[in-house]
Amino acid sequence: MLNLILLQAEGAAQGSQWSFWIMMILIFVVFYFFMIRPQTKKQKELQAQRDALKKGDKVVTAGGIYGEIKDVKENAVLITIAKDIVIKVDKQSVFVAAEDAQAAQAQEKKD
Repeated sequence: MLNLILLQAEGAAQGSQWSFWIMMILIFVVFYFFMIRPQTKKQKELQAQRDALKKGDKVVTAGGIYGEIKDVKENAVLITIAKDIVIKVDKQSVFVAAEDAQAAQAQEKKD
């Protein structure tokens, strides 16, 4: 009788181990689809926007400076922020201005 009880307890412990691993896998899958995947997708889109920067685009720097691109170099961008005032900014700290982004999306939808 005691052996039967011990075998049942051991079987329950084995089942709880399997359910633990199944829950851990499910948590990882949910975490991946709701956190990791959207973030990497957003980073790829941002990098594509930075690679597509060209002269005349309106941009905003990470510091909040609005301007227009004068020249694009490999790792830097020259931005005109006022008449005859040009600053050199690292390409990773430049974002396309909201107006230009909306205009580009509208243009893509038309094409």
